[in-house]
Amino acid sequence: MRRILLALVLLLPLAARAEAPWQTLPPTPPAFSYEQSARVTLNGTPLWYATTGHGPPVVLLHGGLANADYWGNQVAALRPNHTVIVMDSRGHGRSARDARPFGYDLMADDVVALLDRLGLPRADIVGWSDGAIIGLDLAIRHPTRVGRIFAFAANTTTAGVQDGVDRNPTFAAFIARAGTEYARLSPTPGGYTDFVAQISRMWRTQPNWTDARLRSIRARVLIADGDHDEAIRRAHTEYMAATIPGAGLLILPNTSHFAFLQDPVLFDAALLHFLDDQ
Repeated sequence: MRRILLALVLLLPLAARAEAPWQTLPPTPPAFSYEQSARVTLNGTPLWYATTGHGPPVVLLHGGLANADYWGNQVAALRPNHTVIVMDSRGHGRSARDARPFGYDLMADDVVALLDRLGLPRADIVGWSDGAIIGLDLAIRHPTRVGRIFAFAANTTTAGVQDGVDRNPTFAAFIARAGTEYARLSPTPGGYTDFVAQISRMWRTQPNWTDARLRSIRARVLIADGDHDEAIRRAHTEYMAATIPGAGLLILPNTSHFAFLQDPVLFDAALLHFLDDQ
């Protein structure tokens, strides 16, 4: 696919709004009514997944600290023409974790185990933040199992992350919300502090991929982000798109790390165009 740079312009003025969209954290969508959901042992750990819809399969992978409910708007947009598969990453949401340290390779292997269980040789991947990193990990280590990859708000080295992101008001509100959701959903509801400590150890050193690893990717990839992302450096997003062969670059206007909540209409239009464009 030829590399493209998509610059989208929002036509409505922001002056009339009390708060800019990128400074808001809209509510997590209510839990979707899936046709099938279960917690099953995958890759040695009880993990929760759900499916709905009919058509080409697409797996939605959420960001760190979050859970699959965050994808509610996208599930509704995709399910008419796709078999939509969501999962709570190990240790997140309704999924358990084991003694193995968190790592993107391990979580990518969890996705492969889910595809195996569902009898799917391959699927498209939609990822947000950690989920986008997992999608790219799959493209590097399990290239035959993935089709197209919509990677929103990813980083491929730790240097791609903004300093002090946890002190940003919007991101701090997300971390607090994630703790409340963890207590409600998790099989270990009192373990949020330990969970955050464990996954933070992963974030300090991972991912740390070389240019050569990124250049090995052969999947059709769209690197996307919001133009006001609190967590990911714009230069790093542009670097990923320039380094992955044939990757496209999409910057969504007036949104941040949470664009799929802040402007789901625009986000879903871009997502559907990428997945369904022939």
